Amino acid sequence: MEKKKIVFLYTEPAGYFIACLNELVTREIMEVHLVRWAVNKEAPFQFKFPDSVFLYNRNSYNSNELEELIQTISPDIICCSGWIDKEYTKICKLFRNRIPVIVIIDNQWKGTLKQRLATFLSPFTVLNHYTHAFIPGSLQAEFAKRLGFKKENILSGYYTADVDLFRKQYLQNKEAKKNNFPKRFIFTGRYYEFKGIKDLWQAFTELQNEQSNEWELWCLGVGDIEPIVHPKIKHFGFVQPEEMEKHISQTGVFVLPSRFEPWGVVLHEFAAAGFPLVCSNETGARVAFVEDGKNGFVFNAGNVIELKQVLKKIMKMNAEELFKMGEISAKKALTITPKKWTDTILSVLK
Repeated sequence: MEKKKIVFLYTEPAGYFIACLNELVTREIMEVHLVRWAVNKEAPFQFKFPDSVFLYNRNSYNSNELEELIQTISPDIICCSGWIDKEYTKICKLFRNRIPVIVIIDNQWKGTLKQRLATFLSPFTVLNHYTHAFIPGSLQAEFAKRLGFKKENILSGYYTADVDLFRKQYLQNKEAKKNNFPKRFIFTGRYYEFKGIKDLWQAFTELQNEQSNEWELWCLGVGDIEPIVHPKIKHFGFVQPEEMEKHISQTGVFVLPSRFEPWGVVLHEFAAAGFPLVCSNETGARVAFVEDGKNGFVFNAGNVIELKQVLKKIMKMNAEELFKMGEISAKKALTITPKKWTDTILSVLK
C-alpha cells in the first residue's frame, strides 16, 4: 500500500513534538515531511529526529521555492503550527480545498477585543485556510468553536509530553522519593516576566526570611531577567532534555507561576514524572493535570501572597502526603500521550 504523506509546517519544534513524530513513523502508512524554523537561541534544544523524517529548513526557501517544494511532495494532509508565518498560511490556503489542512490553536478564549475581531474576520482569514483545528484542551476549544470550526473538525490533545520518557523517571525514582521525599521546589522555563519567575523568587525568599526551613528552589532556564542571588535558590541555566534526569531525581515539587501560559507542556512532563504540581490559573494545562488540593494547588497569577500561601502549605505537608500527590499526577499524565496524538492525526485521513 502506498504511504500517505503528511507535511508539518512548523515554527520551533520541541522535545514533545519529536516524541509524537517517533510514534507517527512507527505507523507504516505514513511518510513524514517537516519544514521548520531555525533553533531558538534562548532554547537551543539539540534534537534527534527520526531517520525516516524528511527535514527542510524554512530559511532555505523563499516564497515560491517553498510553495514548489510542497507541490512536489504532494501531501495528503498538512498540519501548520499557527498562522504566524505568512508563507505557511499562503500554502495552507492553496491546499485547503484539496486535502485536510490542520491548524494548531493554543490560545485560550479570553473574549478580548482582538479575539472578537478575529472571530468576525475568521471566514476570510481562518476558515478559508484550514479545514480542522488541533487544540490542546477545553480552554482552546471554545476559541476554535467561536472561529467557526465545526465540532467534528476540532481535534483535542495537541500538546503532549514525551510521557514514556518522564514516566520512566517516575518509576526509577519512586522508591527513593517514597523513603526520602526531596524538599526542593523546581522551576523550568525561560527567565521572562510573563513566566512569573520573579513572583516565585519573591514568594520563596519571603518565606525563608519569615521562618528558615529546609526547602530549596532549583531553577532551570535562561532569559532576560538576571538570576536572583540567594543561598537556597540554585540556577542551572538551560538544560537539555537528556540532562533532566538528575534534576528530576533530586527535586520534589514542580512550580509554574506563569502570568501568561496558553498551555504549558512542562506541567504535563512533571505530572508524568510523578510530581505534586503548583501552577497559576493562567496555565492552560491545569485543566487536564491539576486537581486543586488533590495533586497540587492553583493560585491567581501575579498574586505573590497567594503563591506564598500555597508554597507554605506544601512545606507543612509530610513526605507521605506529598508522595501521594505525585502518584495522582502520574495517573493524570496518561490521559494525553503521543500515541493518542497520532491516532487523532490519522483519524482525519479516515
